[in-house]
Amino acid sequence: MIALEQARAHLDQLGLAQAAEVLDSRLEVASKKQLPYADFLADLLGIETSARRERYLRTRTALAHFPFQRRLEDFDFSFQPSIDERQVRELATLTWVAEASNLLLLGPPGVGKTHLAVALGLKAIEHSYGVYFMRAHDLLEDLCRAQAEHRLDRRMRVYMAPKVLVIDEFGVWPYDRLAATALFTLISARYERGSVILTSNKGFAEWGDVLGDSVIATAILDRLLHHSHVLNIRGESYRLREKRRAGLFGQPHLSEEVTPAQAS
Repeated sequence: MIALEQARAHLDQLGLAQAAEVLDSRLEVASKKQLPYADFLADLLGIETSARRERYLRTRTALAHFPFQRRLEDFDFSFQPSIDERQVRELATLTWVAEASNLLLLGPPGVGKTHLAVALGLKAIEHSYGVYFMRAHDLLEDLCRAQAEHRLDRRMRVYMAPKVLVIDEFGVWPYDRLAATALFTLISARYERGSVILTSNKGFAEWGDVLGDSVIATAILDRLLHHSHVLNIRGESYRLREKRRAGLFGQPHLSEEVTPAQAS
């Protein structure tokens, strides 16, 4: 028993808390199965490794500030036939993140853009990439406030740190030239250094109106699209579908599509 307590103390001192906690039970299993010492050690360290991995994923996910957690397995591809499921599965391999490329998800409200952005963000965390999620309006307000308070460089470091920055709902609100300049500064800083996942209900031709400056909009798009994947989602809103199922609406018109002409 003294040796067992010493072993547990050593595990605690080494920071192997989960291994220390299950030491007694795993010794009992090893004894009953007459496992070789190497197998017992592999089993014990495997439990510690799994526990550390779970803690890592929980911490990284919390730091990402997702508005919800939804995975690709939860996405109803049959409801949005405009989406190439095979392409999304390929994006889930995250080769484009390793290459610091970007992903732009375009389409009307409610078609699953944010769901896909969050799901791919969770995949990135599983691949040990840092991820940070911000709604475009909040992001630009934060950058403009930091600029006014002469601490923009410090705030920029926050948005430069993650390998994947998710910017959600770009185009819902119009922005002034100060916000447009702040977005250009951020996109330029991340260009070929880190990936951006951006969701928008506006086609590219409308970005000049959203940002109030067509020159800045063109410069931002030039950097975003140089290394990028674009998913143009068409179809009905998931949320309206649920309302219709509840009997609150009749058959709706199809949501307005972000047309190829707009997305050019």
